Amino acid sequence: MTPTGSASAAAIEVSVVMPCLNEARTLATCIREAKTALAQAGLSGEVVVADNGSTDGSPAIALAEGARLVPVSRCGYGHTLQAGIAAAHGCYVVMGDADGSYDFGDIGRFVAELQQGYDLVMGNRFRGGIRPGAMPWKNRYLGNPLLSAIGRLLFRCPSGDFHCGLRAFRQTAYATMALRTGGMEFASEMIIRATLLGLRIVEIPTTLRPDGRDRPPHLRPWRDGWRHLRFMLLFSPRWLFFYPGLTLMAAGGLLGARLLAGPLHLGAITLDVHTLFFCACAVLIGFQSALFAVLTKVYATESGLAPPDPVFDAGMKRITLETGLFVGVGLVLAGLGLSLASLWHWHRQGFGALAPTVVLRWVIPGGTLLALGCQVVLSSFFLSVLGLNLSHE
Repeated sequence: MTPTGSASAAAIEVSVVMPCLNEARTLATCIREAKTALAQAGLSGEVVVADNGSTDGSPAIALAEGARLVPVSRCGYGHTLQAGIAAAHGCYVVMGDADGSYDFGDIGRFVAELQQGYDLVMGNRFRGGIRPGAMPWKNRYLGNPLLSAIGRLLFRCPSGDFHCGLRAFRQTAYATMALRTGGMEFASEMIIRATLLGLRIVEIPTTLRPDGRDRPPHLRPWRDGWRHLRFMLLFSPRWLFFYPGLTLMAAGGLLGARLLAGPLHLGAITLDVHTLFFCACAVLIGFQSALFAVLTKVYATESGLAPPDPVFDAGMKRITLETGLFVGVGLVLAGLGLSLASLWHWHRQGFGALAPTVVLRWVIPGGTLLALGCQVVLSSFFLSVLGLNLSHE
């Protein structure tokens, strides 16, 4: 992956990085537009084209227009941008697609915000204007607004357009983000990590034009939308899984404890062992949800996807494998005790017919404790595996 081109690294202030995959129809126009904007803003800069295996002559066009070419072998939007940014010489980077949809004439406005001290400058197409035919209805009215709203809710990100491809940042801020994803979710990862790391973020309006492609876009709305959502869930398991899981466990446990004493009459309605069974299900599902949140948080932190959380890390240090095994075995033994008690009750009845309302008050909590105990034991082993400090020598 060796950059080619005639530009020198000396005195370059701004690098305009364009990911490219078969953009021969629009690439030259985008490069010229970027160079004109740099000149009009009085900025010394370069255009870097990160080419992800184009077969339509795009690399030759990039070189002919005076851009630096960075061949990228790994497929993916994120991998392509990471390679282009790594090769950029400027202390400021402006990134934008090479399909003609973004107005590179806005480069000066983006850089001006960076010069004011901001670390990441996001474009907002909904504030700047989306021209007719520039964005499919499902992206404009469903996908982008919904995902952006989820991002603001979960992370308090100051952006109304999470997926605007025209944005600018400092190279030092980019290094601090330590972005890892190689696909379309790269766009979400950048703003989420910038927010979590406390970087200064500002948003400015920008326009979106119909692209100049003569082929379908690389973006696959449903698949890539799910990848963005999945990535956000990985970063914010607490509100989506942990607290709801604890609430479900508490509700199931409290109501179940009441039903163990006998039926609960609510006017014309009577809750009995059938409701007790669903209370047990609520406890198990709630525990699994909360456990998923913990496992996800540990994985995201250990793999470097999420920044360290001192409060969470301090709590996890108290949860050792031995503690988990002790609690899990205790729950299993309690479950076995209730199960054996129900078996003894059956024995006393001569292994004949039993009253369900009586025996299920032993069997249901016994089975629930057995399942919880096994989950605690297995998850304790898995947490210890996730927490291993592996040496890569």
